[in-house]
Amino acid sequence: MEDAVILEKFANERTKEEAFTLLLKKYQQKIYWHVRRLVLNHDDADDLVQDAFIKVWKNLGTFRSDSQLYTWIYRIATNECLTFLNKKKQQNNIPLDEVSYDLADSLKEGSYFNGNHAELRLQQALLTLPEKQRLVFNMKYFDDLKYEEISEILGTSVGGLKASFHHAVKKIESFLLNKD
Repeated sequence: MEDAVILEKFANERTKEEAFTLLLKKYQQKIYWHVRRLVLNHDDADDLVQDAFIKVWKNLGTFRSDSQLYTWIYRIATNECLTFLNKKKQQNNIPLDEVSYDLADSLKEGSYFNGNHAELRLQQALLTLPEKQRLVFNMKYFDDLKYEEISEILGTSVGGLKASFHHAVKKIESFLLNKD
């Protein structure tokens, strides 16, 4: 279903819940995997997706259509993830790099991770990246978003995003070639 139709239904009090159900069906899985790749833990991802969609529900009536609906939702979900990761860093009073190592360890132990060795190595490589490079890589590689869409979500220039992606690819390549 087209976003315009969903927004139109959401504006009508009688079809508001139906519209939100349609929106969930259309975007919930994409958002889940976007969030999951950032926080890695299934339970945390579920909680963050729920929080993101609660914010979408509360604010959808004020959505101005300046951007595409899914980029707006991605931005909300991304901000939820960044807030979560920063809180985790502050609660444990440890650098974000160490939070990344904790996330990598939880990958191996998690009952929801059933990836092969190559997937585990890729996730470990991603965790070595600075936050922005990891975000850009995930959105470009896994979510197949265009640079213009990522620019809307993150509020940065396309040129900067291309540079971040290029650096991320080089660091991942180096990690995968140099570690066992």
